[in-house]
Amino acid sequence: MVISSSNNFSKSNLDVVKISSAKKINLKKFKQNGQIQIYKSSYRGSYSSVIRDSLRNAALGRKVLLVQFMKGGVKQGINNAVNLCGNLTWVRSSHSFDQYHLEEIENNKNLKKSIHDSTYELWNFCKKELLSGENDQIILDEIFLAIELKIIDKDDLISTLENRFTSGDVILTGTDIPKDLLLMANQITELRS
Repeated sequence: MVISSSNNFSKSNLDVVKISSAKKINLKKFKQNGQIQIYKSSYRGSYSSVIRDSLRNAALGRKVLLVQFMKGGVKQGINNAVNLCGNLTWVRSSHSFDQYHLEEIENNKNLKKSIHDSTYELWNFCKKELLSGENDQIILDEIFLAIELKIIDKDDLISTLENRFTSGDVILTGTDIPKDLLLMANQITELRS
């Protein structure tokens, strides 16, 4: 097994390793990019591992934003976020989808508008956070359901991800994930029952 090789090549071929000042290459400084990770499942409510990991990351000193688009019941909203471990900000929609039956939402225009407005307000908050670079990790839980329900525009999500501050990780969860978003991911995890 060879552990190291000799330097004979570079010593005998100095012109290969010599860099001419006339041929300078403009090198860009390397910066670490955060990853886009997608957790997909065939059913809702399967992302407890993502939430557990976000809590662990916060306890280890990373600044984490956890946003649940379709969960509610505690009337959180953006102004009433829960802070845990000093580093985890947990935000839910102020008026959420999962508090009602789908038929009830579809049959009540005012209710549907209220849910859409509060979810869209949450999305606008997320866009600012993604562009700010202030978080080490942002989790967008069930964002694909918000896209499927036509509350959030898929192209708006793609554009925001492309223009985000790239040092933080972004985790997206959902059941029905558009192919063009799957192609953007650095990692895809499929959770099974």
